[in-house]
Amino acid sequence: MGLNLKPRISRRAMLLAAGGLLVGCSEQPEIDEVHLRLATGPAGAVYRRIGGALAEQISEHVPGATVTTVPSGASTDNIRMLRAGEVHLGLTSLDALITTDGSAPEGLAAICRLYDSHLHLVVMASSAIDEFRDLDGKRISLGARDSGTEFTSLRVLELGPVKADGRFLSQAESAASLRDGEIDAMFSLTGVPTPAITELAQRHPIRLIPLDAQADALFTAYPGPYAPATIPATAYADVPATRTVAVPNVLLARNDLPDDLVYAITDTIFTHAGTIASESRDVAEAVPEAWRINVRTGISTASIPLHPGSAAWFRDQKR
Repeated sequence: MGLNLKPRISRRAMLLAAGGLLVGCSEQPEIDEVHLRLATGPAGAVYRRIGGALAEQISEHVPGATVTTVPSGASTDNIRMLRAGEVHLGLTSLDALITTDGSAPEGLAAICRLYDSHLHLVVMASSAIDEFRDLDGKRISLGARDSGTEFTSLRVLELGPVKADGRFLSQAESAASLRDGEIDAMFSLTGVPTPAITELAQRHPIRLIPLDAQADALFTAYPGPYAPATIPATAYADVPATRTVAVPNVLLARNDLPDDLVYAITDTIFTHAGTIASESRDVAEAVPEAWRINVRTGISTASIPLHPGSAAWFRDQKR
């Protein structure tokens, strides 16, 4: 479905302002420039790659909009920046977003669900670690500070229980440290495949440790954002299919973004998901996670409410 943004604004006859953003309209409106900041993730992460692709497509297809990506620690850091008004859009894992009472952080809403991340527990092929309990006392990367990986891996360890020597490293730093023997294992909550692990597996034999029991424990302790899943054998070189846990990722927006602007962003994401998946001028690789973006699952954001602009777009698809 294509969206003609100008007639939509003209019908509403609005002057919409939010946090320094301005969308102007009149009987024959001209779209003023809208400058948006999208919080992504650290080096070597899918968030960095898919965030860049989303920014490119929104800038190209939403009239007057320009989106700049902002590197970050990922999920928890992105939520913080959104609440502080430092960014307008941000990526997060669903478990890091849902508060203890099941609500969304104040002032934020979901644009849509994008794709699911899988929790990876990676070791070198020669490692003596064969199962989760072998992590006890080992040096483990728990992901970057304020990332979804940190949030979920700490939950997993607490439910274990396993006492490990935790390090807080980005995806790229984790892969390099694992390769160099500075850590014994790394957690990574990310899309499949993820760049940092792909590059490591192409140069050095690795293994993934099964996390099926941990998936069951998370599902029982925190109903809602977790589901059992499998990292397929096709994901990484010479690594067999491995059972683990999956967590949905959502694109968040501040509630004060104009409804028409969010409507147009939502339309762009679902209309151009195939382009995001297969090609992008501003990212080094295609973004295979974008193939999983679809209307049927996009509306499924659990207890996190949709932004009114996004909710209007999903309602229009049913007509």
